[in-house]
Amino acid sequence: MTATNAHNPLLTDYDLPPFDEIEPEQIQPAVQQTLQQSRSEIEALLSDLDDVTWENLMLPLETLGNMLDKRWSPISHMNAVTNSKPLRAAYDSCLPLLSEYSTWLGQNQTLYEKIQTLFQRREELQLDETQVKILTDEIRGFDLAGVSLPPEKKQRYGEIQAKLSELSSKYEQNILDATMAWQKQVTDPEQLAGLPESALALLEQNAKQQDLDGALINLEFPCYYAVMSHAQNRALREEVYRAYTTRASELTDEGQFDNAPVMQEIIQLRRELANLLDFNSYSELSLATKMADTPQQVIAFLQDLAARSKPQAQQELAELADFAADTLAIETLEPWDIAFASERLREQKFSVSDEELRPYFPVNTVLKGLFSITQQLFDVTIVEITDDFNRWHQDARLFELQSNSGERIARFYFDLYARQNKRGGAWMADYCSRFKQADGALQKPVAFLTCNFNPPVGDKPALLTHDEVVTLFHEFGHGLHHMLTQVDYLSVSGINGVEWDAVELPSQFLENFCYQEAGLAQLSGHYLSGDPLPDNLREKLIAARNFQSAMMMVRQLEFSLFDFHLHSQTPDQPINIKEVLDRVRAEVAVVIPPSWNRFENSFSHIFAGGYSAGYYSYKWAEVLSADAFSRFEEEGIFNPAIGRAFKQAILERGGSKPAMELFTEFRGREPQVEPLLRHSGIGI
Repeated sequence: MTATNAHNPLLTDYDLPPFDEIEPEQIQPAVQQTLQQSRSEIEALLSDLDDVTWENLMLPLETLGNMLDKRWSPISHMNAVTNSKPLRAAYDSCLPLLSEYSTWLGQNQTLYEKIQTLFQRREELQLDETQVKILTDEIRGFDLAGVSLPPEKKQRYGEIQAKLSELSSKYEQNILDATMAWQKQVTDPEQLAGLPESALALLEQNAKQQDLDGALINLEFPCYYAVMSHAQNRALREEVYRAYTTRASELTDEGQFDNAPVMQEIIQLRRELANLLDFNSYSELSLATKMADTPQQVIAFLQDLAARSKPQAQQELAELADFAADTLAIETLEPWDIAFASERLREQKFSVSDEELRPYFPVNTVLKGLFSITQQLFDVTIVEITDDFNRWHQDARLFELQSNSGERIARFYFDLYARQNKRGGAWMADYCSRFKQADGALQKPVAFLTCNFNPPVGDKPALLTHDEVVTLFHEFGHGLHHMLTQVDYLSVSGINGVEWDAVELPSQFLENFCYQEAGLAQLSGHYLSGDPLPDNLREKLIAARNFQSAMMMVRQLEFSLFDFHLHSQTPDQPINIKEVLDRVRAEVAVVIPPSWNRFENSFSHIFAGGYSAGYYSYKWAEVLSADAFSRFEEEGIFNPAIGRAFKQAILERGGSKPAMELFTEFRGREPQVEPLLRHSGIGI
């Protein structure tokens, strides 16, 4: 297929993306043409606009933004889930173009003045509350894009943004390349003693795919986690732990994928960016668009949670060390022993293991239960689209979210299994958002929901651990926030315009239903017999929910404080990333990793994702989600009236109002931290 515009599928008016038609050489021409079209239409719009209204200014801007979203999001998605050298090169070639366009738009003085004029006329034009919120956000966005800076500083702002975009992509690519560069063939079954049947089958499948004998260990998370949790061979656990925790560092692959210099430059440029915009630190700049007000407030919040959690975390670790010494003959508990010993202790205390539960969570049964719970809570129906559709990989599945009258509300894709050339982790991304267009037609949302679970092996369906079930619910919560919106303006539809430290509220909220008796009954069914999870196993699973919860809490606080302290430093302070991490660990951690651990080199959330100076958002939003769920506990877990209230106050409203106002509307008061501590089993 040629890359000419006439035959470029990215430039056609498609409903769903034409994934199997997109060739890497078509990507840059499509993005270039889209950006040129947007720029020329905005310039034409501004040159002939005297009497500013919403319809002649904001609606055209949102329409152009929507066109760019729909052309770029399939490219971004394919880069994450079907990465290849040609696709990566095409993707990377577009990043400076997008960054330049974004800077041009954000620093467009004429556009800024027109939007200010529209804001000043808001009462005269009878703009609604949502339109005023959008204009307020837009004006703030211009200020944060350096619209008022002198020309030389504007130029430097643009250079920094372009370089940061390039570096973030490089950071993520280094992790992917380093992950794929390491593997270990094992031909002696004794070395794999302790691994459950499901893990052995996965490793054998890995080997067969490369025409190798025996089993093949790689660093994709399902494989890594199985070895760390179950391999009795301590030397093997240490070897795999070392490989995983030194990825993308100077210690592996001759340093060719080393992220250390990338991280240094990212931090340096973020500091310079904050300084350009007259903020004392990057964390201050980050908070300009979040619920939290000041860096001091965030740090105090995290330190308070740490003070409440660390004593219990120390007790949990001491219990684990005693158990490891007494029962497993591990005298000194090392980091590569933690998951293995913890799984054995959990089995002893609660007589339940991941592997015992896994047969009860075949993926299609879990999906059926997830959809049933969604229907009960939010009065919608979900059906799979079985007609052939355009997909990027055979694993991709497509579903439709419908009203009970059968009207389509939204659609979403699932891509659930780990594989080569696919980014690790789990996430929700949007292809397009709800948007009432200029001709009155309503564009309905479409979401990408991506996970990295164990794939089906042989004749067995994919069997999930309960933790993976929770992950699935988490990402689907994000999806519902995107898909159930009733906002017609693109800028605040779905998750758009929602403060970043509130965006995890729906996802963490939905996780709670994985631990409810009525929820588990719908989610589970043995893959052979179809029998639901037996009462005794369900009770043990629920009892084990808060096993080592304080250790998990301080681990998350370690990540959050590391991120926030790192981004709170002023431009004159030397950048020593490892030193910041060590200082935070000394303050809150109970497990101190070896000096050669390079966790920070693969901490994508803050160096390549949207969580820089914002990782605290997980805990901040967890306060909101736990408190929101406590209303369901008080008034009925599956109470349709409360489900409807949550849907109307939170899921349908997107970013149309500040998150605190929406939460207070649902809960009747501001959030309280006690439900989070109670749900986590941490003494108040």
